[in-house]
Amino acid sequence: MKINRRFFLRASVIAGGGFMVGLHPIAKLKAQGPPGANQPLSPADFVSISSDGIATIVAKNQELGQGALNLLPMMIAEELDVDWKTVRVVRSGVGPQYGGQITGGSTATPSNWEPMRRIGAAARQMIVAAAAQTWGVAAEECSTASGVVYHRASSRSLRYGELAAKAATMPVPAFTSLKLKDPKDYKIIGTTTAGIETKEILTGKPIFGIDVTVPGMLYASFEKTPVLGGKVVSANLDAIKSMKGVKHAFVVEGVPMANPYPNYLFEGPGFEAGVAIVADSWWAAQSARKKLEVKWDFGKWATQESEANARRADELAAQPAGRTLRKEGDPEAAFQREDVKVVQARYEFPFIAHATLEPQNCTAHFKDGKMEIWSTSQFPAPGRTTVARLLGIPETDVTLHMVRAGGGFGRRAYNDSMCEAAWISKTVGAPVKLLWSREDDIRHDYYRCGGFQYFKAAIDRGGKLLAWKNHFVAYGEGDAFVHDGGFNAGEFPAGYVENLLVQASKMPLGLKTGALRAPGSNSIAWVMQSFIDEVAHAAGADPAQFRLALLKKSTAGTAPVDPRARALNPARMSGVLQLAMEKSGWGQRTLRPGAALGIAFHFSHGGYFAEVAEVAVDAKKQVTVNKVWVVGDIGSHVINPSSAENQVQGAVVDGLSEMIQEITLKNGHVVQSNYHDHSMLRMPQAPAIEVSFLKTNNPPTGLGEPALPPILPAVANAIFSATGERIRTLPMTKQGFRFA
Repeated sequence: MKINRRFFLRASVIAGGGFMVGLHPIAKLKAQGPPGANQPLSPADFVSISSDGIATIVAKNQELGQGALNLLPMMIAEELDVDWKTVRVVRSGVGPQYGGQITGGSTATPSNWEPMRRIGAAARQMIVAAAAQTWGVAAEECSTASGVVYHRASSRSLRYGELAAKAATMPVPAFTSLKLKDPKDYKIIGTTTAGIETKEILTGKPIFGIDVTVPGMLYASFEKTPVLGGKVVSANLDAIKSMKGVKHAFVVEGVPMANPYPNYLFEGPGFEAGVAIVADSWWAAQSARKKLEVKWDFGKWATQESEANARRADELAAQPAGRTLRKEGDPEAAFQREDVKVVQARYEFPFIAHATLEPQNCTAHFKDGKMEIWSTSQFPAPGRTTVARLLGIPETDVTLHMVRAGGGFGRRAYNDSMCEAAWISKTVGAPVKLLWSREDDIRHDYYRCGGFQYFKAAIDRGGKLLAWKNHFVAYGEGDAFVHDGGFNAGEFPAGYVENLLVQASKMPLGLKTGALRAPGSNSIAWVMQSFIDEVAHAAGADPAQFRLALLKKSTAGTAPVDPRARALNPARMSGVLQLAMEKSGWGQRTLRPGAALGIAFHFSHGGYFAEVAEVAVDAKKQVTVNKVWVVGDIGSHVINPSSAENQVQGAVVDGLSEMIQEITLKNGHVVQSNYHDHSMLRMPQAPAIEVSFLKTNNPPTGLGEPALPPILPAVANAIFSATGERIRTLPMTKQGFRFA
């Protein structure tokens, strides 16, 4: 990011004689947020130093277990040049002064790498200026370390806390003049720091959204239509109101989405119709709900079924495609050549629920025309905007507090529970905590979208991939795919095969869909890297070497090397692939019968990842994943190594869970309801996971998502090598496989 305007710095004395440094840009800084969002950042909202030298640093992004409470403050603290042990981290509020506060898309690191460090550097330069004036020396003669300013020539030093008041009067440095640290001098970035709230989590402190309590709070349970777009015809409200502990029971008509389906992400999803029950305890509300009798009008989606969708997909695949997304060369001519081998396959992947361990929840208090909310939202600012529109009040009258979430994975980007809680609180005139049941969470999700891929490839006599075709049968209306249900026509091997045809057809869907960790990539990587594996075996080639050879065959001339480019950089991908082969002993080890290695790679969210899985399959088709080797290239720096390793390990476990999960529809209803039929990988089933990072001379990128996609094809490819049976439909239980 280039900052070529001067900035002005403001400082004010605060309690204890400390100071808070503030920086308001004349030119707006591009910050994290939805496309097109530019917010001005002010270090006055991020950094304060007290007279005792404690640096209080504000973390502006939501914490969902991904380490945001450490990540962004670490960048500031590094350039501020303080010891991490003297840093106190606090959560920010929600407002434009913090820039974008979206947690998603693995954007926290790349979006904040430059501005957070400059915030710290500006504060440090003010402190140095105060010390230089005190001693009557040039600022250039001063240095800092661990919260102390030194004048080595005269052997003098002053702690930051001693300089706080005077630093508040110092002139403002221009951002263009700020000198950032040489990475070799980093003391915090690249060093493991324990999670800010780890102790509170281990000791059971009430720090999650589900733990929030406020005076006079009531508890709400909300029975929503089980079919998208359904309406309440009647309900036994009088009987419910007479039950012990119940204060209110009423029909909620539902609120349409602010933007037409399927483009509802940033403007808010609205919420479905149903019956709200408000009681003096959640147990009372939920108990009353079990006695609730509702007559529904399910509407147009009442006949939708998963099996019928699959049949329709096969019909569409046999017809001319609805759209051509990309075409290069003459693939049809290549398929007609007599000297080629043609490989064809059909792949199907299901809808999946997020199934966060902490169900959706929100606490809201409407009073005197204003709304106060405690939320676990990943998109808090858009949520606040939506609530204001929903209630017809100014956005400035909505105060939103971010509370730690027990997992997000994209689900908490959709603020439906926030809208519901706000609506119910306003209706009953009291503070209300809305807590979804596990069944609510599974049956009223914004699901990872399912889909169907029909592949065809041609291999010449030399084993070269000559042509590639895939027809994607997806869900959508008109020209639009449903949210996160589309396909990037540039996915590898596009650009690496001379003859290419990527097409799509669509069919309607009555189900809300949305981003699940590594959206799009979590399913596309599986189908693409599995079929590439099929092609490699058909060519008689080693699957890893086949991929390396493909990466050398860019058809676009010079492959993009700009780290910000969305296109895959073949050199970076080759690097992680080769290191994964080395770490796993690919081609160098002899495994016992029934065991095999599988390999895959994928580029997404700026990260390059290759993974090798060692699996064993017994005679009953029980699969044991013994070990997984993960190699990633996320640029020049891994900010917090232990958190990074944790995220990668979690991504692998998430991906393995996706191999046994599905959401299906029957008569418009979601069939699955809890973990018994939407399974999660269990701890004894988790493999050993070895994580390595290949550091390259590129700006650091995010990590929450790109490690997940390759694990699915790596395991599926290993199962094929072990058994000769190719998994082309998920969940793998449909083909008789299950985790041991």
